[in-house]
Amino acid sequence: MAELSAVRQELRNRNLSSSFGESPQKEEQQKLVVPFCGGIRGGLRPGKKITIMGVVNADPDSFDISLTCGCEDVALDMCVRFDDREILRNACVSDSWGEEERSMPYFPFIAEQPFRVEIHCEHPRFLVLVDGHQLFDFYHRVTPLTSIDTIQISGSVTITKLN
Repeated sequence: MAELSAVRQELRNRNLSSSFGESPQKEEQQKLVVPFCGGIRGGLRPGKKITIMGVVNADPDSFDISLTCGCEDVALDMCVRFDDREILRNACVSDSWGEEERSMPYFPFIAEQPFRVEIHCEHPRFLVLVDGHQLFDFYHRVTPLTSIDTIQISGSVTITKLN
């Protein structure tokens, strides 16, 4: 988690910021450089979906996708670890990390292969699918959902599309 904090600090220092939720402009597509930090227009609410399309780098170590309240609370931190073939999930509220979740039915990510992650915001939880298959549920620990207004992506991936 210290590595993730360092990435967040770097993003704050560079002041990378873009918003998505409308038709992406060509200029905005060029901003999908990892590490990436972008705004979620209007925050999250039940029924809203975030789609991340990308390609896993060759010889990957790990990558992280985080949904945050600005650079403060972390509503969902999804840490994909290739060495252990696991996906760790957690949340940080008021500078305190909760209990980490690890169980999942399968490990969907493969080096040099494309992927599509969908994060559906539902009333009690985030429903996460990879390539159309349900991977896990993560029950909300941060409220209100509209305060979740930032997405951060770092690590061994190339992002090709985000909406």
